[in-house]
Amino acid sequence: MANTKGSFFWYELMTPDIEASKAFYTEVVGWTARAFEGGQDYTVLMAGDQGVGGIMAKPQDVPPHWIGYIHVADVDAAAASAQAAGARLMRPAWDVPNVGRMAPVTDPQGAGFMLMTPSSDAERPKVAPNTPGHIGWHELHTSDWEKAWDFYSGQYGWAKDQAMDMGAMGTYQIFAEEGQQRGAMFNSPGVPFPIWLFYFNVDSITAAQQRLEKAGGKVMMGPHEVPGGGWIVQATDPQGIMFALVGPR
Repeated sequence: MANTKGSFFWYELMTPDIEASKAFYTEVVGWTARAFEGGQDYTVLMAGDQGVGGIMAKPQDVPPHWIGYIHVADVDAAAASAQAAGARLMRPAWDVPNVGRMAPVTDPQGAGFMLMTPSSDAERPKVAPNTPGHIGWHELHTSDWEKAWDFYSGQYGWAKDQAMDMGAMGTYQIFAEEGQQRGAMFNSPGVPFPIWLFYFNVDSITAAQQRLEKAGGKVMMGPHEVPGGGWIVQATDPQGIMFALVGPR
């Protein structure tokens, strides 16, 4: 996975109801689900023949949520560097056999993510932008995007791209990796604490919204057109976990 260092490359849902979450997301996003073959109670979410994320039971003391994994060359060194830059290490790094070494952290403003060094150095296949089932956008809702920017750019080499003026909501700062826009960060007073919100690509935002509502999810915002001609919906699943969709209308 040498082509993903410094990038989000895996996404994980920690849920109180694995079977209900599996049924919801396979219906709404179009993923297929298969059991992890490593002996753990873990469901792998597949977009075609490529794994993009997983579902697991949430720990007792952790609220249900989606979390993203950032690929690093050395988890222990990356965790130490993040801590020196103001992040908080939530627990010491540990190894998952045949998967990799990982550590959960929160950035200086409190948004959580995982650091991971995979066991395999095999490169992930490149996927065309907007491919259904893959992750199309990474959005940091935070309390101080400028300080957050200093942290992520300094730790993972992200590059500043377009900055959009959202009026009273302030600046929406887009970031890029290898010249490709990957996400953005902004000050978001509407969330109770800083979070990363992940946008899942779908074939049609209209059809996906219908599937979402039929399956018991709730639309929080949208459909809303975004630059480039795409449409987005921000929503919660039946367990109350926030996520988003992006696709054509």
